[in-house]
Amino acid sequence: MIEFQSVTKKYPSGQTALENIDLKIESGEFVFVVGLSGAGKSTLLRLLTREIIPTSGKILFNNEDIISYKKDKIPLLRRRIGTVFQDFKLLLTRTVFENVAVPLDVLSKGETEIEKEVSLVLEKVGILDKSSSFPVQLAGGEVQRTAIARAIISKPEVLLADEPTGDLDPKNSLAVVGLLEKISKEDKTTVIMATHNSQIVNHFKKRVIVLEKGKIVKDQKEGRYEAG
Repeated sequence: MIEFQSVTKKYPSGQTALENIDLKIESGEFVFVVGLSGAGKSTLLRLLTREIIPTSGKILFNNEDIISYKKDKIPLLRRRIGTVFQDFKLLLTRTVFENVAVPLDVLSKGETEIEKEVSLVLEKVGILDKSSSFPVQLAGGEVQRTAIARAIISKPEVLLADEPTGDLDPKNSLAVVGLLEKISKEDKTTVIMATHNSQIVNHFKKRVIVLEKGKIVKDQKEGRYEAG
């Protein structure tokens, strides 16, 4: 479970990105965090990975206050959280297989184990036939599927997706979010997706948390979102 307790984040510039956020997300939930640009969506995700820390308040991950973690514990936290970005952040000089294998290389897993695990996850996301391709040889939807495969290869408890459909057409957007939904259901992974795409949100009918100027203005199960 993830819990924000009275979390406020102010940047040195004086901007208040989040203000007095109280929020609980249960294990295995799929949640859309929505709002216009600058509403605080990305800040919320960055707080969860301890990339930044709040100005005040607590953030609990399975009842542990991650803000109190010492530096040597932060990498362990991040292994429990997979992240998918709008701009993919793939290594252009490595193949799909090699990109997905990066987290396992960091964990010093053996070659045979890496081969097996990467092949399984590429099959899961539907691009096993692209394992030898480079990112520049892929269509947009395939690139994002590669990024998702890399994010879930270490079997994270939580998957954060920051505008993952921002550079995709409507068809690929639906397919990618459908894949995230499948991962959430099959692997019991908590998925938190930041987006401003109302069509996606309204299609999938998940829990919707609406941010406006750093505050939660709506939190609704099977919610809708009207952008603008």
